[in-house]
Amino acid sequence: MFQEIWTLLARWHALDTWIVITGALAAMACTLPGCFLVLRGQSMMGDALSHTTLLGIVSAFVAAHALRQSGWLSEDSYVLARHAMMFGGAVLIGILSALLTEWIQKLGRVEASAALGVVFTIFFALGLLLMRVAADNVDVDPDCVLYGTVETAYVGVGVPIAAVVNGGMLLANLLLVALFFKELRICAFDPAMANCQGIPARAMHYALMAVTAATVVAAFESVGAILVIAMLITPAATGFLLTQRLAPMIVVSLAVAASAALLGHAMAITLPAVIFSRLGFDSVRDASSAGMMAVACGLLFAGAIVFSPGQGILSRAMARFGWQWRVLSEDLLGLLYRLEERQLEHHAQKARRVLAQAMGVSNLSSWLAVRRLLWLGEVAATD
Repeated sequence: MFQEIWTLLARWHALDTWIVITGALAAMACTLPGCFLVLRGQSMMGDALSHTTLLGIVSAFVAAHALRQSGWLSEDSYVLARHAMMFGGAVLIGILSALLTEWIQKLGRVEASAALGVVFTIFFALGLLLMRVAADNVDVDPDCVLYGTVETAYVGVGVPIAAVVNGGMLLANLLLVALFFKELRICAFDPAMANCQGIPARAMHYALMAVTAATVVAAFESVGAILVIAMLITPAATGFLLTQRLAPMIVVSLAVAASAALLGHAMAITLPAVIFSRLGFDSVRDASSAGMMAVACGLLFAGAIVFSPGQGILSRAMARFGWQWRVLSEDLLGLLYRLEERQLEHHAQKARRVLAQAMGVSNLSSWLAVRRLLWLGEVAATD
């Protein structure tokens, strides 16, 4: 199996390299605003924006096509104008989504998640409806919009446009984070304190929504509107599990995003052929790279859940066991001390079993407690 995977990876081409680069740039660009969404407890807002901006993207695309058909845009300026309008439409819809969510929450007196669910389902449905209606007249592929076309990013000449767009968005997000790091950090952890210090927390919130929406536009052509949520939240949530400080969290999240792109594409070109050939489906040779990148993000997050040094399942289980071991050792030491006070040293050999029965623990746990006391020098073994 491993030899087969290695053989498939040996066929690595320049196309594969550019797919990974484009996917990594898109993932890292999405991760930066995603870190602050996770810290602010607004992960679902990122999910909503990845859906609601579809309406702005499709509306701008249709409008640009109409302007070209009417002669307002030439063929040379159409591509540039289309991308600019898509960015503007997505940013506008992103801010409008945040405003409508707050308005519905206050007017209808419903919880934030319910208001958010109302807004993003309506906007996403309108975007899908408009895309389906315009699909016959406009060069827009619903599958391309929803699932991305990272495999076709490289055409064999020069640097792919998708890599340039996502790379530019990544640099812009890095610059914004560097310039407003203090403001973003304070607003993420304590908006009330930010307002007291003269930092407009509400304006920072809308700015974050606008940046997130713009990032979604940059990434949707390569990873798709639906899969953007995996890049927005999952690497940031993984970084949150692995560190307790903001700056290291951002660095770790970016590393996770880039690793997910590489691992995901490698899985896409190897695992389907290896797995399905054994099931009798020899025609299945690969899978969607964007989809497998999302799967890789999930696998890395699952690994963080298990092996995180501070919050992982394994570390918490070991800490809980260590604490129980310490308590049992101290109880055993106390019992031995009381036996010695009463001059009942001959009962000391039974102390471990008596304590195990009294506390309802196994003989192995009580034996480990004795080993700990011996290692610490609190007790001494006698013949």
